[in-house]
Amino acid sequence: MILYHGSYLEIAEPDLLHSRPNVDFGRGFYVTPLYEQAAKWCGKFKRRGKDGIISRYAYEESREAELKTLKFDSYSEDWLDFILKCRSGKDATDYDLVVGGVANDKVFNTVELFFDGLIDKKEAVKRLRYERTNLQNCFRTAKALELLHFEGSEMI
Repeated sequence: MILYHGSYLEIAEPDLLHSRPNVDFGRGFYVTPLYEQAAKWCGKFKRRGKDGIISRYAYEESREAELKTLKFDSYSEDWLDFILKCRSGKDATDYDLVVGGVANDKVFNTVELFFDGLIDKKEAVKRLRYERTNLQNCFRTAKALELLHFEGSEMI
């Protein structure tokens, strides 16, 4: 499987040192199987006057069984709970890899309404089910990163 990372620079050797805390699936190296999603991630850098570069990786999916993996097939109460824990810095799980939907702008607005207590969990999930899921894979450990192999990059 091919996975993409959108940034302002080429990342030939992904690491966990540069990852940020309190994001969707916690600290990790984020990639997506959707080229268009990686291009959107580049957009925030391009708006700041930087380059947009998509790095491409081959993922040894056949070895995924070696990893402790959490997968969300859709926006759900479980997904929402996990996002809440990660964004608030309260995730204590030891997953190597987390796969699921991206909290993009539209999704983020619904998530924020829930976080702020303006809507309940059931209403949030009801609203989210109408959103198209954009996938992200968060490689959270060095063991997981071993399954990613850099294949090249391109400026967009």
